[in-house]
Amino acid sequence: MEMTMRWYGSSFDTVSLEQIRQIRYVTGLITTLYDTQPGEVWTREAIRSMKEEVEAAGLHVAGIESVNVHEEIKLGTPNRDRLIDNYIASLENLGREDIHLVCYNFMPVFDWTRTELARERADASTVLAYTQEAVDALDPEKMFESISGDMNGSVMPGWEPERMEHVREMFALYREYEIDDDKLFDNLKYFLERIMPVCNKYDIKMAIHPDDPAWSVFGLPRIITNKKNLLRLMEMVDDVHNGVTLCTGSLGTNLENDLPDIIRSLRGRIHFAHVRNLKFNSPTDFEEAAHLSEDGSFDMYEIMKALYDIGFDGPIRPDHGRMIWGEKAMPGYGLYDRALGAAYLVGLWEAINKSQSRR
Repeated sequence: MEMTMRWYGSSFDTVSLEQIRQIRYVTGLITTLYDTQPGEVWTREAIRSMKEEVEAAGLHVAGIESVNVHEEIKLGTPNRDRLIDNYIASLENLGREDIHLVCYNFMPVFDWTRTELARERADASTVLAYTQEAVDALDPEKMFESISGDMNGSVMPGWEPERMEHVREMFALYREYEIDDDKLFDNLKYFLERIMPVCNKYDIKMAIHPDDPAWSVFGLPRIITNKKNLLRLMEMVDDVHNGVTLCTGSLGTNLENDLPDIIRSLRGRIHFAHVRNLKFNSPTDFEEAAHLSEDGSFDMYEIMKALYDIGFDGPIRPDHGRMIWGEKAMPGYGLYDRALGAAYLVGLWEAINKSQSRR
């Protein structure tokens, strides 16, 4: 495996490439083009410029997160073929620039969702958190009507603010097209079948990110939520380039998901991993934790052991770190706790590797 870090670009991220380079065990970056909108074609020139900036800092682009999927592709509108053609053109340009991993999601309207950006923990660190009670009290079609600036804290890091300006319209379209789980699966299948030829040509691994949380939010369908649906997707488009981003924090929001078992069931199809921990106060009230097992609800050793056992050799990154030591940064994406998380995961991997090698 290769340890990597998510980076949001020099014009937005509070963490610099120089700082990331000094995390000795991080060698790759997971990034994207932050000045493009869903549906636009990524040009080779823009991709090359991004690569050159990263490489000048002594790192390399290990993958893209994300080439965002336009909402009309998820809806299956008559305009989707033109938008998929643009997506294919972007993949071609990534392949020509020697980038071979794309993480993406297929969540309707909203990306990953939290209800608190800075819940204070007992140690005075702050974390992202979620309660279903808070979500149930919101009217999603009204919550963005008069927003500006930081959108009153309603938009998560990494979201597309422009998309949020059309929430009411998007909800109406999902009702008009009667999108349920099966129709969303059908539209995902259509999208993947269209892009697989270019993925095969340039060896681009598409790694779908699980829905977060792993259940319906605001009545919208969510389908990448459990082992059954992940295996359905792998069988539906049975191509090695159709794979998964194994995000423990997303799949782990549903306590019925057995994370090591899911990992072992996806041998050969996990192309990227986000490994993080959650602490549950109830099945629908959880908060981000430090990466180590005892701080949360997951056995991180068993998760890393499962990845090792299936021969995972792709990029892995820590995720959703706490705000510690007075750091002021984008919630979940500061330097300090993610660096600690990376060190912990690398240490687990080394211990597992050595214990297996000595048998």
